[in-house]
Amino acid sequence: MPLEGLTVLDVSTVLAGPLCCQVLGDFGADVIKVEHPVSGDSLRGHGHQKDGHPIWWKEVSRNKRTIALDLKTDEGAELLRRLADSADVLVENFRPGTLERWGLGPQELIARNPRLVVVRITGFGQTGPYAARPGFGTLAEAMSGFAAATGEPDGPPTLPAFGLADSICGLAASSAALMALRHRDQTGRGQVVDLSILQPIMKAVGPGPTVYQQLGVVERRHGNRSSSNAPRNTYRTVDGHWVAVSTSAQRIAERVLELVGHPEVIEEGWFSSGHGRVAHGDLLDGYVADWIGERGRAEVIKAFEAAGAAVAPVYDARDLTEDAHVRATGMLVEVDDPDLGPLLQHDVMWRMSESPGRIRFTGREHGADTREVLTGLGLDTDEIDRLVADGVAR
Repeated sequence: MPLEGLTVLDVSTVLAGPLCCQVLGDFGADVIKVEHPVSGDSLRGHGHQKDGHPIWWKEVSRNKRTIALDLKTDEGAELLRRLADSADVLVENFRPGTLERWGLGPQELIARNPRLVVVRITGFGQTGPYAARPGFGTLAEAMSGFAAATGEPDGPPTLPAFGLADSICGLAASSAALMALRHRDQTGRGQVVDLSILQPIMKAVGPGPTVYQQLGVVERRHGNRSSSNAPRNTYRTVDGHWVAVSTSAQRIAERVLELVGHPEVIEEGWFSSGHGRVAHGDLLDGYVADWIGERGRAEVIKAFEAAGAAVAPVYDARDLTEDAHVRATGMLVEVDDPDLGPLLQHDVMWRMSESPGRIRFTGREHGADTREVLTGLGLDTDEIDRLVADGVAR
């Protein structure tokens, strides 16, 4: 795997940092997950559980060895320093200044290990007037423009039902870590990566600030419609399912209107641009909705595919597990879990022809690898027993 030989210390919690480290672990890095001996990562308590085992944890913490250290203690902090001495990447998401108070700031760690890359993930970054604020994905989804742009025109701003901002940030952080490692390969020097949860989702939302700066225009909510092209919406079939239609390309828009029986509108001057079609969105939506509303989902999808038009069913989790393409391409795979048996998870996110990633094992129990990792640092059984008895480790 491409990252074999790299050691990553995951000193983060919940989602953005742990997802970054999961991606690195999926492609071969030896990820050591560091948790508090008592509370652990609160992600263990998020989402559904089966027989007391957290299902989400099993995926986000896969391919990670788990240890438990109290970093607020002198001994716990020193053990992390020793781990960082031979690590390649450390990912953390404490509030700015927290690691410094414990004597674990990047300056100290990099002074001991000049090749170390420290990825710092916070809600608003390490500097600026909001740096000390608690930062969660929900706040970034609100401040990024996402919530303001999402929902029906006469409804409230709408937040996603999942960790969107954290997930985007986690993926961005994995890319940033690899860029920093590339720089280290060229120069021999590690560095600090300062990444906020807010900035990646701002990028994903689009050029709203630029449009406002240039034109004074602030986009408003428009439901499932697009401000760039039409028809674009979700439509209900006669058998009670929903499908989504996109017409981002001009020729696709023409095929859709030909399919639904209204080729005459293609000749209208306004139809030749996305903005022109948006201005006539009610008319185009009506044509598409009427045609789809008279047919079942299978018939709709078959007809769109035959016409070379763009359509997709609106899936829930059960639909995804049953979809032939998802299964055939390995987007979801079953892995063996010691607690839950065959466990369906998202597979690694991209295919590499020469050095593919893989799921080696699922998320482990709290402190499952503490003894193994500390033994690797040279501690003997008596020392580890004392640390556990003192609450420094678990």
